Amino acid sequence: MTPYADWISGALGGALIGLSALALLALMGRIAGISGIAGALVEGRRDGFGWRLAFVAGLVAGPLLHAVLRGGEAVAVRLDVGWPWLILGGLLVGFGTRLGSGCTSGHGVCGLARLSPRSLAAVATFFAVALAVVLVTRRVLGPAAGFGG
Repeated sequence: MTPYADWISGALGGALIGLSALALLALMGRIAGISGIAGALVEGRRDGFGWRLAFVAGLVAGPLLHAVLRGGEAVAVRLDVGWPWLILGGLLVGFGTRLGSGCTSGHGVCGLARLSPRSLAAVATFFAVALAVVLVTRRVLGPAAGFGG
């Protein structure tokens, strides 16, 4: 795939994310925060079960449809860390979404679009912490701790 086609793919994906967030807000009055949607499914809440399941199914089906449209060519994902780091990272993200009362999708896509000061502070914090983590894992800990160089 050419870089131009990758750019188009990214732009279409971003537009679809924005449209789905807008549709969920306009039709259901709900914020498209993935951690809250998925968390309610895991907790077994019965209220809104159908739309939550459909939303998560769309998240899974989207990349599969993308691969089909690319002629069966899936987008390669390369992980330069071991399972223990992935599990720790997942737990920290889960803790952070609870602590921040929302996740990157809820604050970044929906909150910023609504000009929420709380979401602006949350997104600034997400980015600052992400930059610090990359700096520490890549430059300080490096390959000796199981991270790519």
